[in-house]
Amino acid sequence: MAGTPITLALQGGGAHGAFTWGVLDRLLDEPDLVIRGISGTSAGAINACLLAQGLLEDGAPGAKAALAAFWRRMSELGDAAFNPYRTLPYHALARSWNLDWSPAALWLDVMAQFVSPYQLNPLDHNPLREVLRESLDFDRLRAADAVPVFVCATSLTTNRMRLFSNQDLSVDALLASTCLPQLHRAVEIDGEYYWDGGFIGNPVLKPLLHLGTAQDIVLVQLNPTRRAELPISARDILDRLNEVTMNAALMRELEGIEVINRLIEAGQLDHPRYVVIRLHGIADPLVMAGLGVRSKNNTAWPFLSYLHAAGRAAAEAWLDRHGPTLGHASSLDLAEFAL
Repeated sequence: MAGTPITLALQGGGAHGAFTWGVLDRLLDEPDLVIRGISGTSAGAINACLLAQGLLEDGAPGAKAALAAFWRRMSELGDAAFNPYRTLPYHALARSWNLDWSPAALWLDVMAQFVSPYQLNPLDHNPLREVLRESLDFDRLRAADAVPVFVCATSLTTNRMRLFSNQDLSVDALLASTCLPQLHRAVEIDGEYYWDGGFIGNPVLKPLLHLGTAQDIVLVQLNPTRRAELPISARDILDRLNEVTMNAALMRELEGIEVINRLIEAGQLDHPRYVVIRLHGIADPLVMAGLGVRSKNNTAWPFLSYLHAAGRAAAEAWLDRHGPTLGHASSLDLAEFAL
């Protein structure tokens, strides 16, 4: 197949995953990009599966439609359930999306310190379960011609990563990857219990390296790596702690890839198993840094639409600046990594 082969690494971040929807929506407009594999965690895992299924069914138009339908459905679900983290119409008019000072959000945070999901939700009701069943055909994703997809979750027993590939994909696998322990009960799969994959790999790059079908990895990052100011308030400390935690494993993997790249380029590592990996990153640190961790639960349609538009704009800017480097050189310099 003609075109530039790439793999995608999609971070998780709850409702912030609508930004990734926008990025993918723009990348799918590029007929020369050929997606050879996708790794995703949490919301990134859901976006990965929607993208892979849509590509199977109707190419780029099918992927665009699958992503748009899911995010619209999530907004409708939030409205129907009176999601307390939703922003109100006046927030949309003011473009004020940060919910860190929302009375409802603060009250729920306090409650989470004393009441666990096992007490608050004894029947383990999770509206996302039904949306995933409606949106995804896992038999289709397991087919031989499907784009390889890798989904990460965290094992509670072993404190190790569980990586679900196409043959393992299911509603429960995605619920495991998205399971925040403050909000949901641990997800049981084959006698093991899992929490959100972001604690241990957000996203995981290793399986993309082993595919051997593309040397270009395009990372879509939702959690900012750098902050210009020292977090002093309790709110800012919480936000930064979330970012550091959700970026830690990714940073280690990126640094490992850079070490191998340097060894190859210096002629100190000469083996057919190892090739130079070209790294790229799409993000909007200004948008994401201003949102706050509680907005990751905001399913209001104006907010999701705002993030979608921001994602498309970020992808457009990246393509204009770095598109020509695809297939030739990395555009992500870890020394200046400020996504």
